[in-house]
Amino acid sequence: MLWLKTLHVVFVISWFATLFFLPRLFVYHLETQDPTTRRNFQGWERRTYVLGHVAFGLALLFGVWYVLEVPAFLKQGWLHAKLALIALLFGYWLWCGRIMKALARDAFSKSSRWLRLFNEVPAAFLFGIVALAIVKPF
Repeated sequence: MLWLKTLHVVFVISWFATLFFLPRLFVYHLETQDPTTRRNFQGWERRTYVLGHVAFGLALLFGVWYVLEVPAFLKQGWLHAKLALIALLFGYWLWCGRIMKALARDAFSKSSRWLRLFNEVPAAFLFGIVALAIVKPF
């Protein structure tokens, strides 16, 4: 059980690393004018996005496995709230994929300031998810 929890937490941390890093790459990508540097950012963004999908998939796998080992969790409200936040955060992640594609086409219309604010969204989700998992308020 502790190994499942450990693996889940490690891959959650890995996914959050990509959630924090990818939008920051978007800022740098948008602010550079050099075509070679822009292509480099596109490559870094693609690799980070793929890595994020792998990390999310493994976090989900070990999380589901852990919950199946402790089926009483399925009846607790905190887990439902946590899963709702994770679903919303995954939607954010998919939105990052759309931004990545728009930047690759030079079709992104928002400012780097907007991206800097966008980059803060995962921190709020992180607080909520961790608080629910540790405090289990309901």
